[in-house]
Amino acid sequence: MTAGGGETGFLRVTDPQSIQLPRSLLDDPGLAREGQGFGSLFLVPGIDETLRINGRVSSVSDGHIGVAVAECYLHCAKAFMRSGFWSATPIDGNVTADAAAFVAQSRFMALATIDKDGRADVSPKGDPAGALLKAHQEAVWYPDRPGNRRVDSFRNILTQPRIAAMAVIPGSLDVMLVTGVASVSTDETVRASFAVNEKTPKLVTRIEQTECILRRSEALSRARLWPAVQTATGLEPAEIFKAHIKLSRVRGAEAALARASVSIPGMMRKGLDHDYEKNLY
Repeated sequence: MTAGGGETGFLRVTDPQSIQLPRSLLDDPGLAREGQGFGSLFLVPGIDETLRINGRVSSVSDGHIGVAVAECYLHCAKAFMRSGFWSATPIDGNVTADAAAFVAQSRFMALATIDKDGRADVSPKGDPAGALLKAHQEAVWYPDRPGNRRVDSFRNILTQPRIAAMAVIPGSLDVMLVTGVASVSTDETVRASFAVNEKTPKLVTRIEQTECILRRSEALSRARLWPAVQTATGLEPAEIFKAHIKLSRVRGAEAALARASVSIPGMMRKGLDHDYEKNLY
């Protein structure tokens, strides 16, 4: 798993089903191999919704990585809102050289999973410090929180449990890469330890055989995420979602309900901006 970042527009859309990334803007460009599954999470400073793009690496050259896109959709803003991602201020120097301390301070995580056929997915996770990741019983744990209500990560873990994750302390240019074997649990004691605002998660995930590597991310430095002083203009997540639904080739009751729901102005923010704390957990 690697971070990538640069000036606005570093991602190039070559056609409606293909994108291209400069290899030089990835922290570890050697991870990309032709034919390999590709999962990604794209973010724009100041915007809480993220863009998830999944597919396959179609080409690898000295300068670029080509990706054939299979899925592209917006992800719910809750992970970024819970973590206070964009309200962070830049942190000078290393936060800590201790992996356990970094785990305790982390507030955002990108979780990468793959299925038995090698299809990849990256999901955002966000919480206050101490409620995102915990070291317990010789393993690292994280909770399940309300979000897009997709089950990609759970489904992948059940069929192929090896995962990778990138933990972030917003404002810092350090990241922690976590790899291991994941399993889903209903352990009451662990679930209770992740309670926030008296809301206890229904599920937790245990990562065993973990390897944790702390490193400085040059990609985060190039992206200049903090302070998020200027929100991108011309991007309205609700309108993007609406256009995506209209382009969908899916038919039937589910598609009809989705098209009807996007006719409500601001539906993506409804329930988030009102009674903030109540609706995030």
